[in-house]
Amino acid sequence: MGEKIVIVGGVAGGATAAARARRISEKAEIILLERGPYVSFANCGLPYYISGAIAKRSKLLLQTPEGFDARYGVKVLVGTEAVEIDRAGKRVKAEGPKGEAWIDYDKLILAQGGNPIAPALPGVDSPNVFKLWTVPDVDRIKARLDSEPPRSALIAGGGFIGLEMAEAFHEWGLAHERGIATTVVELMPRIMSTMDGEFGSMIAAKLEEKGVRVLTGLGLKAVLGPEGKAELSDGSLVDAGIVLLSIGVRPELALAKAAGLEIGPSGGLVVDEELRTSDPDIYAAGDMVEIVHKVSGRKVRMPLAGPANRQGRIAASNALGMRMKYHGALGTSVFKAFDAVAASTGLTEKAAREAGFEVGAAMVFKDNHASYYPGGQELALKLVYDRKDARLLGAQAFGGEGTEKRIDVLATALHGKMTVDDLAELDLSYAPPFSSANDPVNLAAFVAQNDLSGYSPLETATELKAALAAAKGGGKAALVLDVRNPGEYERGHVAGSLNLPLDELRFRLGELPRGLRIHLHCLSGYRSHLALRILKGNGFEDLVNVTGGYKAILADGGFEIER
Repeated sequence: MGEKIVIVGGVAGGATAAARARRISEKAEIILLERGPYVSFANCGLPYYISGAIAKRSKLLLQTPEGFDARYGVKVLVGTEAVEIDRAGKRVKAEGPKGEAWIDYDKLILAQGGNPIAPALPGVDSPNVFKLWTVPDVDRIKARLDSEPPRSALIAGGGFIGLEMAEAFHEWGLAHERGIATTVVELMPRIMSTMDGEFGSMIAAKLEEKGVRVLTGLGLKAVLGPEGKAELSDGSLVDAGIVLLSIGVRPELALAKAAGLEIGPSGGLVVDEELRTSDPDIYAAGDMVEIVHKVSGRKVRMPLAGPANRQGRIAASNALGMRMKYHGALGTSVFKAFDAVAASTGLTEKAAREAGFEVGAAMVFKDNHASYYPGGQELALKLVYDRKDARLLGAQAFGGEGTEKRIDVLATALHGKMTVDDLAELDLSYAPPFSSANDPVNLAAFVAQNDLSGYSPLETATELKAALAAAKGGGKAALVLDVRNPGEYERGHVAGSLNLPLDELRFRLGELPRGLRIHLHCLSGYRSHLALRILKGNGFEDLVNVTGGYKAILADGGFEIER
C-alpha cells in the first residue's frame, strides 16, 4: 500500500498538489477536501467573467470532482470542511453532507488560502453588498446585475481585485447599453499600494480617463442599502447601487492555530524550505503560508496564484519523499487597467528603503517600440537598485503592449541577482514593431549606470520635494532648473522654478547662480541629462537630475504647480 495523502483546500495550491502527488505515485491514496462547492476554479478569472471578456461560466471551472477521479484517481469531497486536526492520531475531522468523519493521513497538506476581509460596518449585510472570491460569489453578482441592473457601483479597496472589478462593472454597463457610474474608494493615499506612488497616480489617471472615479485617503463608513448610497469616512455620500468589498484578504489559519502549528510574525503559517510546517507530517502551500522574499530575505505573505501553484507542486513532492526546496518568491504581478497594463517585480523603492538598502531609482518614459514605427505607446519603467553594489532590487512599469514583457525580463534578472550593468548589456530581441535597438530595459539601465558612476546623478521626485521643503525650512538652498521649451513651461511648472531651455543653456550660463544645488528636469529626463552634462562641463558641481522629469513630478504629486 502507498501513503495516504490528505489535502485541505482544492483551489490553486491544493489542486496542484493533488495532481502532482498522483504523478509521483500510482499507489498513494489521495483525498482532497474542499469547503466550497467547486474545486480547481479560476478565481483570477472571475472579474473577466463579470465584464464579459470570458463569455462562458464553464471556462472558470478547470476541473471537477469527477474529472479528478477519472484522470488522477483523486477522491474529491466538495462541500466538506476540515474542522479539526488530531496531530497525535494523524487524522483530520471533516464535516460534509453526510455528517462528521475522521480521515486518517500519513501526510497532510494544508492549502486553505485566505478569506476576504469583511469590515463590521453598518449596512454591509445589505443585499446589494458583495465580495468576490469564489464561483458562488460571482454567481451572486451576476444574478444581481441581471435582475436589478444598477446605475452606480462603489468599490471599497484599490488593490488588484477592486481595480479589475472597476473595469468589469464599467464594461458590463457598456455591453448592456447602460452606464454604471463606478467609484473606487481607497483608504491609502494612492491606489495599488503594492507599487510606488507615481504608478498609483498613473493607474488612477487611466481609470478616470475611462470614466471611473477614484477617491483616495477615504474609507467606507456605512452602506445605505435602500437608498443606493454609501457614506464615506469624511461624511460625504456616494452613489452605490452595487457595492463590492475588496479591502484585503487574511490567511485562513483557524484550523492550523487550533492544531498548535507555528504562526510567523508576518501572520502566515511557518514552513521550512521544503514547505513543512512545525509538524513534520504536515505541509502547507499558498496564501496561508509565510515565505521568503527573494530580494529582501524577509519573511512575508505573498497571496499570488503563481507562487501558490509552485508551492503546491513542491509540497506534494516532499510529502511523498522527494527533497525539493522552495526558495521564495519575488512578488511579480501584472494587471489590466482597460487598455493599459501595470506590472511589477521585486521591491518597490519604498519597500527597499524599509528593508535597509541604500536605494537608487531610475525612471524612463519611452515608446514600447521604435518611435518611427506607427502605433507606439508610451511605457513608464522604473528600476530600483542598490547603490552599494548596483544590484537590481525591483522594477515597475505602466503602459501598453509589451509592458509585462519588460517586467518578466526584469523578474528573470532579479532571480539571477543581476546588476544594472548586466541589464545594460542584455541582448534583447529587436525589430521596429516590437522594440528599439536599445530596449527600455537597456535605457533604464543606462540611466542607472550614469547615476551610480556620478556621470549624471539622479534624484526622485519625492527626493526633490523633500529638498524643497528643507530649503524652505532654512536648509540648503535649492534651485529647480526646468530645461523644457517656453511653451511646455507655461502649460505648467514647479512653482519658483527657473526656465532655461536646453538649446539656449550654453548661451545663458550667466543667469545661473553658483554655490547652491541645482535640481534639473525636463519632461521625462533626457534633455535634463544633456543639460546636466553641459553644466558639468562649464564648472557647475552640485547638480542632480530628476529621474522621470516633469511627468514623474506630476505623478508623484504634492508639488505647487503654476501655470
